[in-house]
Amino acid sequence: MPRPKKATRKEIASIKEAFLERYDAAVTELNYANAFELVIAVALSAQCTDKRVNMITPELFKKYPDPISLASADLEDVKSIINTCSFFNNKAKNLIKMAQRLVEVYDGKVPLDEKELVTLAGVGQKTAHVVMIEYTGANLMAVDTHVFRVAHRLGLSDDETALKTEETLVKKFKTDLHALHQGMVLFGRYICTAQNPKCNSECFLQEFCKSKKSFKAR
Repeated sequence: MPRPKKATRKEIASIKEAFLERYDAAVTELNYANAFELVIAVALSAQCTDKRVNMITPELFKKYPDPISLASADLEDVKSIINTCSFFNNKAKNLIKMAQRLVEVYDGKVPLDEKELVTLAGVGQKTAHVVMIEYTGANLMAVDTHVFRVAHRLGLSDDETALKTEETLVKKFKTDLHALHQGMVLFGRYICTAQNPKCNSECFLQEFCKSKKSFKAR
């Protein structure tokens, strides 16, 4: 199947303006009270819905409210709390290891620096970027399934991977990346959905759409 046409420079500017107008104050739908809880919630959200994560985390946060308590948690207990989340076995192990490193290396505080965040178990570049976007308003982009699909449907990227798509979006948008990320996530989640996108009723970017194909990163 041929790749969709690329958005022109003028279209990119218009798309950016439209996203910022609609989603300038958008924030994550994950529930959290501090940076520690945010890192956990974002890590759990990998290949799991925010809705599901928000059902899991209240009990987890109540029982393990800080890195010290989670660092010494029983693995089976953590597994039992998050067992409705995808890949819960590995995620439980990583949560405990993450908390242990926070205690041992960072005095129990979450480092709000990308290079340090990615040293935490279960925290890759995307998770680090999402945490910094949400918690500090950092001018960063993170590409999940929603952002990847939206970027390709609007002709903003024809890259085959999430990381390459991230690089392309950063180059094309340059500024306001935190708001654009949040906006593209919400737009992809509720309007430009993978199946049956709301093209005629709610879409405010229909004139820029290049394809309705359900793109997925390799």
